[in-house]
Amino acid sequence: MMIISSGPRRLLIAVVSVVAALVPFYSAHAEMSAWADNEGGRMRLVALAPDARGKIRAALQIEPKPGWITYWKEPGNSGIPPQITIAAASGVTLDAIAYPVPKHFFNGAIEDIAYDAPVTLPLSLTAAGKGPVTIDAAAFIGICKDICIPFQANLQLKLGPAIQSHPQEEAILQAADASLPKPPSVDFGVTAHAMSPDRKTLSLTLALPAGGPGEGKGAPDIIVTGPSGYAFTKQIGGKRDGATFKVDISIGKLPKDYDIVGKQWSVLVIDGERAMETTLAFE
Repeated sequence: MMIISSGPRRLLIAVVSVVAALVPFYSAHAEMSAWADNEGGRMRLVALAPDARGKIRAALQIEPKPGWITYWKEPGNSGIPPQITIAAASGVTLDAIAYPVPKHFFNGAIEDIAYDAPVTLPLSLTAAGKGPVTIDAAAFIGICKDICIPFQANLQLKLGPAIQSHPQEEAILQAADASLPKPPSVDFGVTAHAMSPDRKTLSLTLALPAGGPGEGKGAPDIIVTGPSGYAFTKQIGGKRDGATFKVDISIGKLPKDYDIVGKQWSVLVIDGERAMETTLAFE
């Protein structure tokens, strides 16, 4: 179990957080903003013009320097997830952020779910009106090595007419989409799930890809995300039988008076080179 809470790295974030507020605007008159730089890496905004329905394909590109990491949506017991805010004056709303498959890192008592290489987070945006669009986005991420440095930047981007071709931006967005975990399928998904009455363990039955690198031996990496700020990864008694894997995930402590009935959690399963993400509904 991992609960996002204060820890050694979080304390360092608090100490230097005032510095993050001083980062200026990084603007551009194209479909990519200028890079915003930080001691541990850099980031920028990429977007295409709105389609006929006002939908905008966009992404936040993050490039940690060698040896540094940046975090997934539920980062572990000492990190902070990416946060993106679009200025209301832009007339643009942020509908969703998608997350490529992360890695699992262990450093003593610290467990991180993060990226140690360049990563692009797909963004779904909607423009309220017609005509030219200017996006003013505030991006805030944690980027860590021996310490964590909060990285905040205001990224501005003016989008040109939709009739123009932008192959570089298209390639970036397509690669970002390809890096996302896949939805469940017949040969890779959750076939059953149940929470114990005491809410201490979540039992999962998975269909895993036949012929995968772990078939008949090893356990897949499983990351269950529940209430905001909670991620659970500890496996108990996992058993693999061909393409079927049964396991209990230790849940432990949940928020006080948390009622799981009617809630939806998420589970990410990484088995070799394949990754699948789906929701778990509790009735």
